[in-house]
Amino acid sequence: MTAFARQAGGHEGLSWSWELKSVNSKGLELRARLPQGFEALDAQLRQRLPKKLTRGSLQINLTLDRSQQEQEVRLNEAVLTQLLAEAKRLETEQGLAPARVDGLLAIKGVVEVIDPLDGEEAKEAREAALLADFDAAVDSLVAVRRREGEHLLGLINGFLGQLLSLTQEAGDLAATQPETLKQRLTEQLNELLGGETGQGQGLTPERLAQEVALLAAKADVREELDRLAGHIAAVSDLLDEGGAVGRRLDFLCQELNREANTLCSKSSDMALTRVGLSLKATVDQLREQIQNVE
Repeated sequence: MTAFARQAGGHEGLSWSWELKSVNSKGLELRARLPQGFEALDAQLRQRLPKKLTRGSLQINLTLDRSQQEQEVRLNEAVLTQLLAEAKRLETEQGLAPARVDGLLAIKGVVEVIDPLDGEEAKEAREAALLADFDAAVDSLVAVRRREGEHLLGLINGFLGQLLSLTQEAGDLAATQPETLKQRLTEQLNELLGGETGQGQGLTPERLAQEVALLAAKADVREELDRLAGHIAAVSDLLDEGGAVGRRLDFLCQELNREANTLCSKSSDMALTRVGLSLKATVDQLREQIQNVE
């Protein structure tokens, strides 16, 4: 489910901002962009997030503002010396322009920012504040997703109503299939035999009834309709249950689509086929919305 949340905070002159963005995903995926020196937070984020979310692809960004914090920088002379040697070699061998100081200093690892928090207690306090703000950002994200979910519930219930109506319509049409098959078979035999069905041609009314019964058995869709109704009821029950039901709803959508496909393949009536196609289209619309469900 698409959502966005931001939470700002600070500690001992260091300010920060958490930004969380989520989009649809079958599972729970996390990608975190953390500043240098804060990479250890990644494990903590991955532990905390599943306690509040079960689905979604999340992008987490942490930005820092050190303007109010006393900073100390250190030049990593060993790395710089190695880079200078490589730059000189390439200059000689490849004829490249001499390396610029500002370019060398911009390379990661040459200039290191020294953390002014020397004590473990101070570092733990800062980490606790960072994680508390992260939790607050996740809570905000969950609240946004919940509001969107309330709107989504109305859409899903609308599609369920359409599916139920179409299933009932298909049942009414299916009930007339034996008579329709009998009439169609009679007309075809009349055309082939050039007269009244079966008269003088060895086809008795009993044999005609048997043929119609065989065709009706092959075209019987009552089992598919019963399963469609059962799956629709199961979707409704899961929505009432609440919680993390997205994956189970995904499975039920697959089953609804399977039954609609079978109904279309077994149908011998154009009107019933049209209803089956409408069922498939509505299931696809429902499935698209189900992807947003936690």
